[in-house]
Amino acid sequence: MPKQVLKHQRIARVLAREIHSGALEPGSRLPGEHALTRRFAVSRATVRQALDELSKQGLISTHAGVGSFVTFDGGLLDNRLGWTRALADRGARITTEVLRLEAVRDAQLAEELGLEGVEFMALDRLRVLPEGTPVALERSRVPMVPALAEVPLGGLLDGSLTKTLAAVGMRATHGDEWASVRQLGADEAALLRRREGEVWLNTRRISRGADGGIVEQVTSLLDPGRFQLHLGFGEQPG
Repeated sequence: MPKQVLKHQRIARVLAREIHSGALEPGSRLPGEHALTRRFAVSRATVRQALDELSKQGLISTHAGVGSFVTFDGGLLDNRLGWTRALADRGARITTEVLRLEAVRDAQLAEELGLEGVEFMALDRLRVLPEGTPVALERSRVPMVPALAEVPLGGLLDGSLTKTLAAVGMRATHGDEWASVRQLGADEAALLRRREGEVWLNTRRISRGADGGIVEQVTSLLDPGRFQLHLGFGEQPG
């Protein structure tokens, strides 16, 4: 069988697995052709063959000119540098409580990200309003590299994950984010001081560096009373 066929079938299988596992939520936007060519180190023609295969399987459809954003109290958030920076830029007086900072193994996540056998640095944080009400629960997972080995013991640089990663050369240049809603489990409800079963906005972001490698995967539970998902479509003016 030609090598080119094997390549596009392999890519289709990887993306199909991410769709079936929930890594790519139903209705979410796939990375663009350019991002996929960089991720899999193949040509655009190969990527298009893979996407065509997924389309034939009924797993994807194409909609041009679509974008999505998260807002806080009506203002758009640019969270490419993380929630702390994004919320601070909006003037939100929110504090951060670190719940967990340690090295972990997560075989399922490693497989989903194509990083089998990789250890992760796990960082779980609460975002809390001045009166003490939590409005977000964030769980970050970063592929553990030797330069990060002491972070779980010494803490984040200036309390910032973005600064910590930048200091070891890990900078996110692009990525993808998905949003859905789901009910709070018992443990999450206890942390967020809410009722079990409440429905919150749930986001998942995968950030990549210039070389296409994974920099961070972060999932966030966001209070729908303060956060919303804003969708844009069509061609932008100018």
